Amino acid sequence: MCLVGGWLWISRWSKMRHLLDTPTSRIRSAAQGYVELAGVLRSLPDVPPVLAPLTAKPCLWWRYRIEEYRSGGKRSNWRVIEQGCSEGLLRLSDATGDCLIDPRGAEVLPARRDCWTGDLRHPRGMPSGGAMAWLTGHRQYRYREERLHADEPLYAIGDFRTTGSDRQGRDLPAALGQVVREWKEDYARQLRRFDKNGDGQLDQAEWSRVRLAAGLEAEQRHRLAGTLPAQHRLMRPGEGLPFVLSSHGEEVLARRYRWHAAGGAALCLLGATLMTSLWVG
Repeated sequence: MCLVGGWLWISRWSKMRHLLDTPTSRIRSAAQGYVELAGVLRSLPDVPPVLAPLTAKPCLWWRYRIEEYRSGGKRSNWRVIEQGCSEGLLRLSDATGDCLIDPRGAEVLPARRDCWTGDLRHPRGMPSGGAMAWLTGHRQYRYREERLHADEPLYAIGDFRTTGSDRQGRDLPAALGQVVREWKEDYARQLRRFDKNGDGQLDQAEWSRVRLAAGLEAEQRHRLAGTLPAQHRLMRPGEGLPFVLSSHGEEVLARRYRWHAAGGAALCLLGATLMTSLWVG
């Protein structure tokens, strides 16, 4: 109880502080790195509509779980037998632009959720009674499906990166460094290309030609990057930072994490009290 409560307390409090301490950015002017965005979900152009696996409802993201009721002697419980989650890109839009979101590794908290029961392992859509059909007697299977839909608000916090546009085009040293790294990984090819005297090594004059060719290649990439349209992307950050996608706003999330942290602290304190009483006893 101490360990579980302590972990819940620290992890949820840390998430709450990250949410509250990170200012909301506009997509077009967001800095590179860990940012917080808020906007509306839009469908991706030229992408077929996504259908949720259990209800067959059109959506942009889904997550489902199927449980089976197992009865054995005096113990009966629900056991998860199948679950899944979509991994397709999401498109978040605000007044300044669009950002693609890779939802893999994110804590997704959607507002749309359906729960019901049935007698088939794979249901054929929602029952006629709707989501309240789980009240109509005992069934063998229990289903839960969560979804994100187009035109819904979305709060997102994660690692923000931009490719293309003049932002990347201005960074000529980075382009040169990338060319040098690529050429070093394929040294044999560069040796065949620049070793004019065929002695199996590059002399000073040949190295000069290598540096000149690398500079020209970097300048070409630099100019090309400056002509490409900007593409913004949000993904899972490193260093254990929270990656959250939610249909609820920052205040709702912060309040939820605050209650979770308080519950964890109470559980930790209760466990410590019980451990002390057992030790004294």
